[in-house]
Amino acid sequence: MTHTPVLLKEAIEILNPQPGEFFIDGTIGGGGHAIEITKRIEPNGILLGIDWDKEAIQRFKVKGLRFKNLILVQGNYADLPEILEKHNLPKADGLLLDLGMSSEQLENSGRGFSFLRNEPLDMRYNHDNGATAAGVVNSFSEKDLAEIFWQYGGEKFSRLIAKKIIKERRKKKILTTFDLVEAVKKSTPRNYERGRIHPATRTFQALRIYVNDELGNLETLLQNLCQIIRGRAAIISFHSLEDRLVKNYFRQMAKEGMAEILTKKPIRPTNEEIQANPRSRSAKLRAIIFNYCL
Repeated sequence: MTHTPVLLKEAIEILNPQPGEFFIDGTIGGGGHAIEITKRIEPNGILLGIDWDKEAIQRFKVKGLRFKNLILVQGNYADLPEILEKHNLPKADGLLLDLGMSSEQLENSGRGFSFLRNEPLDMRYNHDNGATAAGVVNSFSEKDLAEIFWQYGGEKFSRLIAKKIIKERRKKKILTTFDLVEAVKKSTPRNYERGRIHPATRTFQALRIYVNDELGNLETLLQNLCQIIRGRAAIISFHSLEDRLVKNYFRQMAKEGMAEILTKKPIRPTNEEIQANPRSRSAKLRAIIFNYCL
């Protein structure tokens, strides 16, 4: 499946990359946004592309070879101050974060991000990072599992799902995506959400967010924005908890006079984009421009 960048036109317009500028794409993923940025900062601009997923970095090396000032780092955008220092780079003119998953990760990673494929239940962006999703579902208590599914997925059947997981794992470990899907299906009504979404959608989302500490990483980046950029930042979120974090931090920076909010309301995909790329339906883009940093 070809990766389709979400809110591409809107993100590029609001970031307004110019020739010779230094930009960061902190979640390079399928590379759609990054390639458009390089076209606008050529010939002397610099692009720093970061992704926690080693395979995403390797794929983009092929796509981005025409751009001479390309620095690719396998790493976590939460560590951007250290990454800039290590590579002797200044604060950036612009930063983009697309917090969604790339099509390549969903379709081809083999790490259990999709409930539509029977794969090992891993869900880590970085193979070397902490516990797998299988480790979580096979060792956490019923209470803790229910809390994860509710807090990070908004799963209204979180307690029933957690209870069923405990029961199923006593028979055999839950090691694959289909093992988990089966447990979810057994604990949710057949007419779950009247067919609008797969019954395992929220459980998988919650596990992925928890395993990769996605909210913690985002908050760390937001706390460090002044050390990272001197211009514009645009963040595309797909989850209400992510969007709330971004909104609250941007509002506080604007209140302190450090930055100006460029999006009074979040920018949403058009109906045409949603029809062409259904995964974009929950996307929200918020952006700021810095005046100064404390």
